[in-house]
Amino acid sequence: MSIFVMLTTLTDEGRKRVKENPERIKEVNKEVEAMGVKILSQYAVLGPYDFVNILEAPSIQAVSRVAIELGARGTLQPMTMAAITLDEFTKGLLK
Repeated sequence: MSIFVMLTTLTDEGRKRVKENPERIKEVNKEVEAMGVKILSQYAVLGPYDFVNILEAPSIQAVSRVAIELGARGTLQPMTMAAITLDEFTKGLLK
């Protein structure tokens, strides 16, 4: 399983939906998990992004599917990055 960081920004429509129904976020989380991607942690943040999500997925294709599916709804804009632990990073540098 691989780790990914997904930064998301709500669109105007997304902000409207979250304001009207904050629990919608948890409903979307269930949809993400049904696509085979586990949400390890999730934070609402201030700044250029609205949410930081740490995801675990079996493949880049699986997390790409989530990003496309969520982005196509028009309520958020995702940016997804692959991540590795510091131990994996430093181990790769020592070879």
